Amino acid sequence: MTIQLPDASGVLKAYEPRSEPLTVTTGTPFTSRTVFSAAHVVADPFADTSPDSPAAVDWDATLAFRRHLWSHGLGVAEAMDTAQRGMGLDWAGAAELIRRSAAEAKAVGGRIACGVGTDQLTGPASLADVQAAYEEQLALVEESGAQAILMASRALAAVAKGPEDYLEVYGHLLRQATEPVVLHWLGPMFDPALEGYWGSSDLDAATDTFLDVIAAHPDKVDGIKVSLLEAQREIDIRRRLPQGVRCYTGDDFNYPELIAGDDQGFSHALLGIFDPLGPLAAEAVRVLDTGNTAGFRELLDPTVELSRHLFQTPTRFYKTGVVFLAWLAGHQSHFTMVGGLQSARSLPHFARAYQLADGLGLFPDPKLAEERMKNLLALYGVTQ
Repeated sequence: MTIQLPDASGVLKAYEPRSEPLTVTTGTPFTSRTVFSAAHVVADPFADTSPDSPAAVDWDATLAFRRHLWSHGLGVAEAMDTAQRGMGLDWAGAAELIRRSAAEAKAVGGRIACGVGTDQLTGPASLADVQAAYEEQLALVEESGAQAILMASRALAAVAKGPEDYLEVYGHLLRQATEPVVLHWLGPMFDPALEGYWGSSDLDAATDTFLDVIAAHPDKVDGIKVSLLEAQREIDIRRRLPQGVRCYTGDDFNYPELIAGDDQGFSHALLGIFDPLGPLAAEAVRVLDTGNTAGFRELLDPTVELSRHLFQTPTRFYKTGVVFLAWLAGHQSHFTMVGGLQSARSLPHFARAYQLADGLGLFPDPKLAEERMKNLLALYGVTQ
């Protein structure tokens, strides 16, 4: 049996789906790397909302997906960019997500870290306002029992006059944190409002400021997540970190080589692409735990084409592909997103994502994925 899929030029071409999924096994916790999947949220498809409305979340399906990730040994990075933070999920929704996910993690023994930002600020803000907003969110995450991830702030990018303002705000937060946190540098390809973060659009100068913050408080920084899609820059930063501070790769283009590492070190992982790749990624890391780097790369390298496709420009809309694949894989009953973001990618984009994911064996039930893909094609007027 074949399915007719539109290519990038809109021409229908026959594709024969695979009949069996990739075989993966669960096993012992990872020993060589700490690995988080930044997880998406599942919208409530029956809520009467508009793109400007507060997010309506299907909490049962959202938490079930997190249990899926934990069952494979992955940690969950909660209320991050992948969860449409600032792109459909406001602070009220994120706060509820953090509370519920942290409680679920405690109940099942899953590892969780949660995003701390300033998105409750909706208008012009002072530096003091930014600091207070960060403090409010940090307190909630710590009270929930989760590890904190200090996310980049649109409000701070807008109000900061130079590197000294970043040093002041982050220094205050790190002194206040009760446990070591993860610092997150999200590049403007993921969020254009973050252009010039750390006080400069020159990445070398910004890197120096970022590292100055860490060097001043190494005991309060568990690690850093770098999402700049520049492998060599991440490697350079990794080699300059103080002893004991981890680098969590956020590079959805080059993650296999960065996690594998070199003779001078390696990266751990905190990745949005590990949402759809969860079981396969976990399998690869367990192979790496045995010292089999070649086997790790053999499993993970073929996934890069799919990741680069999902994260293609405009990169911030990668969430649409992530949720699309979760629907095809049977993790949710519908393809609806908070903020109506399911409309952010084209039919040829979806068709290619389906083909690449199917080729990797990511769908537990390939027949279900095929049927759902045909339903989407029919909605666009493509008959089989």
